[in-house]
Amino acid sequence: MDGCFWHACPEHGSKPRANEWYWGPKLIKNVERDRINDAALILAGWTVVRLWEHVPLDEAVSTVVTAPRGNHRPRHGRPRRHAEPPKRNPPATDDPLG
Repeated sequence: MDGCFWHACPEHGSKPRANEWYWGPKLIKNVERDRINDAALILAGWTVVRLWEHVPLDEAVSTVVTAPRGNHRPRHGRPRRHAEPPKRNPPATDDPLG
């Protein structure tokens, strides 16, 4: 989830007038870092889904659920990984054996 200010959203991002000498390059570097990270994740076999903070929740969920998932193997020969929710531990019990 990318924030409109921090990741320079073309619709809602704003360019601060105060201290522009700092904020201009800072926001540009954030976007450049996003692209570098996207490229590294794609090379590692991940499907990257970027969403703006202003995207309605139902649309964001639909985008993630329907994100294309390839069946190819990344260049390093490891199986493709998919973003999955973390597994949750079962509820704790008083039974010492679990």
